[in-house]
Amino acid sequence: MSSNNVSLSKAELVAAIGVTAGATAAGILLFQYLSKGSGVKPKVNLDLQKDDPKVVHAFDIEDLGDKAVYCRCWRSKKFPYCDGAHAKHNEETGDNVGPLIMKRKEA
Repeated sequence: MSSNNVSLSKAELVAAIGVTAGATAAGILLFQYLSKGSGVKPKVNLDLQKDDPKVVHAFDIEDLGDKAVYCRCWRSKKFPYCDGAHAKHNEETGDNVGPLIMKRKEA
């Protein structure tokens, strides 16, 4: 049985570490550069009014009643109103989005 004894001088060890660190940094930079333009940016709105250039909803304050709850996760089946779909979205994605709640001040 033979043993491979490798002894490196201090200068050789420093050079080996430098080459390894440089190669690792170059690999990371190359990966970041190549993956930058390789995909479509994620969209928030997956299926609501996709033919419109911008989704806009306007409401008169007088028509809101005492309380209105609006969706901010874009997953509600009652959009623009919240149906609680953000709970599933948050669980699946680790996000923390919740509804916009508008209510009148209690007198």
